[in-house]
Amino acid sequence: MPLYEYTCRGCGHFFEMLVRHDTVLACPSCKSADITRELSLFSVDSEGTRKANLEAGRRHNRKDQIEKAVADREMVEHHHH
Repeated sequence: MPLYEYTCRGCGHFFEMLVRHDTVLACPSCKSADITRELSLFSVDSEGTRKANLEAGRRHNRKDQIEKAVADREMVEHHHH
C-alpha cells in the first residue's frame, strides 16, 4: 500500500494518503477531489530538493504567521467595539 503526498488545488492543504485500490482521493480538509500528487521528496536527496523543502517550509510558516496576525487583529478590533 503506497503512501503518496498530495496538495489540494482548492484550499492548498498538503497531506499524505495511504492509497489502496478502493481509496477515494479527496482533500481531508475541504473534501475537494481537485488534488495533485506531489513528488515524494523523502526519497530524493539533492541540493535542489533541500532548497525546495526549505522554501516550502518557509512559505507554509509565512502563511501561518499571516493567518495568526489577521486573527489577532480581528480579536483586538472586536474587543474595542
